[in-house]
Amino acid sequence: MIDVIDLHKSFGTQEVLRGVNLSVRQGELVAVIGQSGSGKSVLLKHLTGLLKPDRGSIVIDGTDITRLGGSPLDRVRERFGVVFQGGALFDSLTVYDNVAFPLREKTRLSEQDIRAKVLEALEDVGLTGMESKYSAELSGGMRKRAALARALITEPGIILFDEPTTGLDPITLHAIHKLITDTHKKYGFAGVIISHDIPEIFDVADRVAFLFEGVIEAVGTPEEIRCSTDEVVRQFVTGSLWGPIRTTQ
Repeated sequence: MIDVIDLHKSFGTQEVLRGVNLSVRQGELVAVIGQSGSGKSVLLKHLTGLLKPDRGSIVIDGTDITRLGGSPLDRVRERFGVVFQGGALFDSLTVYDNVAFPLREKTRLSEQDIRAKVLEALEDVGLTGMESKYSAELSGGMRKRAALARALITEPGIILFDEPTTGLDPITLHAIHKLITDTHKKYGFAGVIISHDIPEIFDVADRVAFLFEGVIEAVGTPEEIRCSTDEVVRQFVTGSLWGPIRTTQ
């Protein structure tokens, strides 16, 4: 579904991605973990075509999107759903209208059909009865749920999650992670999850990729990453201050 091949990106003299290679198979959830500033968000922006690499390719179902622009790139993007870190809901729209927005923009469905799809998506994320609420009236967890419903509404083949549980308490964090796994089982999308949630993300992902100093240092099942003998991986997973990783905070 997704193949990232030898991806390089620099901003001025700062080399952020130094040859990233990563594959995501159909229907697979892959978590990308790593230090703050390691390039995770930059990688995500490349996957959506918001950034162009200095070198390398991103192949989405056989199409190299780094070579596309304009309408051809927009057509590939229609296969994506994105759950942004803060939800990115429209403040002036209700939950219902936020979720309905992609259908109204991209399809010719009747309002009756749109309503049926919106209500189903809201039920899937546990927001039945919240249709008339505005973003400011929602808790952080509810905003994440509404954002997920909006991402699901067009039934995309790929959903990208940009730190979907940032700022949530531990109970709500686990609820959102369960929601991701439950909707993944129903819709079968391929997913890339940018996350700092160690070890919680290991219960969500099929595979985990550790991004370190601009390259994928390790990739494997959650258990393989947990049991890695790589000194850098072990330090990050355990959160130890002692090891080759130096904090910049």
